Amino acid sequence: MKILAIETSCDETAAACVGANFEVLSNVTKTHVEHSVFGGVVPEIASRVHTKLILPVVRKALEDASLSIHDIDGIAVTYGPGLIGSLLVGLVFGKTLAQVLHVPFVGVNHLEGHLFSVFLNRKDLIPPMLFLLVSGGHTELIYMEDYGRYRYLGGTLDDAAGEAFDKVAKMLGLPYPGGPHIDRLAREGRKDFVRFPRARTKGYDFSFSGLKTAVLYYLRKQSREFIKAHISDIAASFQEAVVDMLLEKTRIAMRELRCRKLAVVGGVSMNSRLREVFSKEFGDSGVYFPEPQFTIDNAAMIGAVGIFRLKKGEKSPFTLGANPNLKLT
Repeated sequence: MKILAIETSCDETAAACVGANFEVLSNVTKTHVEHSVFGGVVPEIASRVHTKLILPVVRKALEDASLSIHDIDGIAVTYGPGLIGSLLVGLVFGKTLAQVLHVPFVGVNHLEGHLFSVFLNRKDLIPPMLFLLVSGGHTELIYMEDYGRYRYLGGTLDDAAGEAFDKVAKMLGLPYPGGPHIDRLAREGRKDFVRFPRARTKGYDFSFSGLKTAVLYYLRKQSREFIKAHISDIAASFQEAVVDMLLEKTRIAMRELRCRKLAVVGGVSMNSRLREVFSKEFGDSGVYFPEPQFTIDNAAMIGAVGIFRLKKGEKSPFTLGANPNLKLT
């Protein structure tokens, strides 16, 4: 079984071909550079760029996999959550292609895709396991009892971790997306330079808005020269606060659930300090990360969910619409 997967939930136009055992035959992702000058994603621009890129990206995915369109046994497409205009571009394209080819169509939850990203090109990992999903739009703790069976434990009450990275980066005058820039600067900084507050929330929930505000007020008190001289220290101190909060809740969940396996997925899972701290805390045999290319929004992870659904005999109706506020559970 080979399927074509399409992902257009935000500002990446992506297509991939995935095989029956979650092996990635091709994975093509085009990030929209047009948003960098605005310091964030502009929905109208995103949907227009998706319209321009989707056909060449799909063609490249098929070419890289050495497949023709007639070799495809099914099509999987993200239908939510995300930006409504962006979602519609991929969804309409995928449904139309499936109808023309007379192959099954599967609508995929973008969040479930992130969970499946850790299974790509890997045969040694099976549930049950705990997931920490950390990205620009989501920060959630999810327990996977089995493929397709999830228990939501907690999430952010305000900003997602990746969103906090981007907003603090903007305060520091760094380009969008800001997470990688803060990560790079923090490697040269002192993580104890400023003791930024860590939110104390109930249960497994997170909160990053207070931390973001604390950084803002701190910067307002400093001169431009001081910030420039200590930008690496400020970045490292902020990053350490985020990682501390993520680690605290994850540690509690692992202990209370008596869970032995943890996967950290989503764009923020590429953060070097997060990987260092979590690997030290849970051990190399207890914590798993996706391959770097599968941490950001990509179509291969959507294809993995599609393979799972099609193997179960599931398919979606062609009347399926985009759902920008779709939840996992």
